[in-house]
Amino acid sequence: MMTDRSTAVHGLALAGARLATWDGLHPLFDPWFQAGRDAANKGACGDHLVYRDGTPVGEEPEGDDRTGQPTMSATRLGWISTARHVASYSAGQLAGAVIVTRTLGYRVPVGALLVGAGINGFTHLVIDKRQPLLWLASRAGKGGYVEHCTVVRKVDEEGTVQIESSGPGSAAFELDLLCTKSAVAR
Repeated sequence: MMTDRSTAVHGLALAGARLATWDGLHPLFDPWFQAGRDAANKGACGDHLVYRDGTPVGEEPEGDDRTGQPTMSATRLGWISTARHVASYSAGQLAGAVIVTRTLGYRVPVGALLVGAGINGFTHLVIDKRQPLLWLASRAGKGGYVEHCTVVRKVDEEGTVQIESSGPGSAAFELDLLCTKSAVAR
């Protein structure tokens, strides 16, 4: 069966344009369009109660009366923060894909765009939540790498170094980039 070479070339060009667009927009919409509260709380995990800002119940600063303020489990706050971040990230990626494809004269079906954005958003959600990514790294034999490759960003009031295991420079961050680049290449 012969195919129209021109159609194949156009299809490859469209796929390349979409991949380049999402890859190029990732650094913009991932950190720059992410709210600070979501960046701080998306990795929250545990059954202990926290306030909306991530402060654990009972650890409020002195004089900060939060009586009657809503609380939730840390895990729930983490998922809410991650989902909110992924929603803004996905909206930006989707808008970029529409702009580029229409500029090139293509009208990609809405269903196809939504499926692509959904897959991209879901993988981003799982990766950014961190626990599934760290579980996968452990199963792949990379637990030692994750434990070893951490970053020190803060020293608390008592002078104790606070180790961060998921920000830039950490193994979790590098694994995130690896997974993100792999997902974009698909």
